Amino acid sequence: MEVLAEIFTDVPDPRDETAQHDLREMLVIALLASLCGAEHCTEMAEFGRAKEPFLREFLTLEHGIPSHDTFSRVFGLLEPEAFGAAFRRFTQAFTEAAAVGAASGVVAIDGKSLKRAYQAGQAHMPRMMVTAWAAETRLVLAQNEAPGGNEVEAALAILKLLSLKGCVVTADALHCHRKMAGAIRRSGGDYALKLKANQPALLADAEAALAAVARPERAESEHGAHGRVEWRQAEVVSVRGLAQKHRFPGLAAVARIETRRDVGGKVSYRRYYVVLSRRFTAAQVLAMVREHWGIENHLHWQLDVVFHEDLCRSRKDNAPRNLAVIRHIALNILQAHPKKMSISLKRRRAGWNNAFLFELLTHVR
Repeated sequence: MEVLAEIFTDVPDPRDETAQHDLREMLVIALLASLCGAEHCTEMAEFGRAKEPFLREFLTLEHGIPSHDTFSRVFGLLEPEAFGAAFRRFTQAFTEAAAVGAASGVVAIDGKSLKRAYQAGQAHMPRMMVTAWAAETRLVLAQNEAPGGNEVEAALAILKLLSLKGCVVTADALHCHRKMAGAIRRSGGDYALKLKANQPALLADAEAALAAVARPERAESEHGAHGRVEWRQAEVVSVRGLAQKHRFPGLAAVARIETRRDVGGKVSYRRYYVVLSRRFTAAQVLAMVREHWGIENHLHWQLDVVFHEDLCRSRKDNAPRNLAVIRHIALNILQAHPKKMSISLKRRRAGWNNAFLFELLTHVR
């Protein structure tokens, strides 16, 4: 618990000198509450009251448990960049203590709307968080709010914070542009970016490059589960001159992906292209494509279905972004715990059993 408090030490307190409750203690309570199932500030305050004897074993709580209004006010005022920096310090300390290792393999970039976090009369414009997620370790590496819904700007800001040596950054067609490719290469990583009609000239040249090769390297895969069967095929060719022609940093190869999905007898087909900074094998490209979608299943799905993020009605000031960071820290801890049980059950057990809650946090020591 002391390590958690130390990680939050450099987060500046936005309140004046009359504030009664210690900021670090409030953030520790909020994180523990989120681990145990709390989903908003009212539940964080209720968790504190219910667990006060337990919390006093390692927190001073000079003025007792903060009210839900105090939690709400603090999260609204808290400086998001400083809190995000605390998250990255936590992630680094956590991965070292848990022997998870530095990020490697696929790092997926994707955005997710906070569907209830919108200003009055602007339900069509909810706040959005863009996340960098390590597929191998299933950990959130960094996140940033998309200003005005601008995912591209948020993604570029995230890349400045990360060292991507040994990683392959994957993203959808929105992020297939020169600035993204350049930022990834400057961070030491490779890329596999989906290419669609938003880059018509590059797409036409990618199609022509694949058509010019009679028998490009090819690989197939098929996976089935829950009444769904997915078949994928990748074809890869090296390209010369396209990087210079399109001023696209590091472009070395392109791949064509074809998919067939059969869900209960209903079959659908898709074809798209991927630009690559390295001449990966077709089998490697298939693996990267599959791993990219883990961000939907292992991050976004967990946030929506287990943490009920889309139902959170915190809308004012910095609260949506800061509460999203708390959820990301909690999910990282739960994902890394080796117990073979669902994330939902881990949260319930942590709420029922103080010993298990301590066990979740042993990796942080």
